[in-house]
Amino acid sequence: MEKRLIVNNELGLHLRPAGELCTLAMEYDSKITIHFRDREYNAKSLLSVLSACVQSGDEIVMCFEGPDEEEAAERISAFINGLH
Repeated sequence: MEKRLIVNNELGLHLRPAGELCTLAMEYDSKITIHFRDREYNAKSLLSVLSACVQSGDEIVMCFEGPDEEEAAERISAFINGLH
């Protein structure tokens, strides 16, 4: 399952929202990845998310694969969309 999302947070996925994203992603058994600029990043790894250097206004594709992918996609999409 894929979700295309725009990061609207003024500072992008900096340390605080990246940490919150990782904490949320770790609640799920599904594999959760961020696809950005032709690379794949592990949403459960803070260093991986930070290394993506996602800025405000960037579009990311979140991919969810596993037994709880629908719930993970819904909650993580809501989290990303709620960043301001």
